[in-house]
Amino acid sequence: MKKSILIIMVLFAGFAFGQGGPKIEFKAKDNTIDYGTVNKDDDSGMRSFEFTNTGDAPLIIIDAKSTCGCTVPSYSKDPIAPGGKGKIDVKYNMNLGPIRKTITIETNAVNYDEGRVALKITGDVVAKPVVNLLEKKSTSPMMN
Repeated sequence: MKKSILIIMVLFAGFAFGQGGPKIEFKAKDNTIDYGTVNKDDDSGMRSFEFTNTGDAPLIIIDAKSTCGCTVPSYSKDPIAPGGKGKIDVKYNMNLGPIRKTITIETNAVNYDEGRVALKITGDVVAKPVVNLLEKKSTSPMMN
């Protein structure tokens, strides 16, 4: 009887401490991509969150949703093998002003609560300055 209890305790301890399965690790620090300050007309708004499956089972991206329609995530539906790499592409529509958006990824990863990972994009979109070539410059050497 004592032997059976000991075996059961060892099995439970193994499950508690050795959580195997798929694990997702993102390359971006704090799972955030900073666009910086970008010109609306000069940037496509496309960025990629690169990740690695550091676990011991295939990783599956189940779904990806953004906080608004201005940010569209896309991803491969194929499982990522242990040690394999993947990416989640994010297309922001480049509205003028600050960028503060969250994309929630649902996975089968065991290293995030319920497999949900929050990815963030930040930055600032500005209009490209308009240069008027007909406007006189006050610092022209010809004007003196």
